[in-house]
This record gives sequence, C-alpha cells and structure tokens, in this order.
Amino acid sequence: MTPRAAHDQWQPVCALDELEVERAATALVHGQAIAIFRLADDRVFALGNHDPFARATDVGKGIAKGIVGRRGDVPFVASPAHKHAFDLRTGKCLDDPTAAVPAYDVRVVDGTVLVGHRKAVAA
Repeated sequence: MTPRAAHDQWQPVCALDELEVERAATALVHGQAIAIFRLADDRVFALGNHDPFARATDVGKGIAKGIVGRRGDVPFVASPAHKHAFDLRTGKCLDDPTAAVPAYDVRVVDGTVLVGHRKAVAA
C-alpha cells in the first residue's frame, strides 16, 4: 500500500469566519459527508454526518442538524432524531459506549478550515 502524499492529507473546506458559532456546516471531504462544528472559542471539530441510531425515515437528519452543548468539559452534539450526545473531539456516543461516528482531524491555517483524514479509533 502506498502512503498518501502530504498534499492530499488536508482538504480546505471554508474560511473560519464563514462557520456559524455553535452550528454545523456540511461538506464532502475525501468522499465522505462531514459535519463541521465551530465553538464559541473558535475550536473546530469534524464528525461524519450521520446518526448511527437513525432509521431510514430519519433521512435528512444528520448530525449537522443537532444541537451543540457541553457535559462538563466535553463538547458534544445531540443528534436531531434521537438526541444521543456525540463527543465532538472523538465521535464517541456519551449515552451508549457501543456507538460512535467517525471523527476527523481539523486545523485552521491562516483563517482557512482544513479537514484531514479520519482519526484513529481509540481503544
């Protein structure tokens, strides 16, 4: 398997100031539907834009439509269909340890939000 070239590791998505605070925007990154969240302190997170608890009738209710909040020091998004909370840093469900959504590396360079590849799943 050939390692990925450094130039395709980070995909520019938008300017930081284009993201609404405590809301999400969606983008297609590395062929995946991603929800990108900006917090009030300008930290930015990216999760896969799907709800693992959703049924086929919940189409259109991806994680990006959820409500951003905090549990202690943990920033999360509550899924719109079933209100399960997902840690914005890791994608792990705070309500069900068997569930998670993919989390992606994010960085902001010169005001541009860049999304990298999927984070490794922590054991």
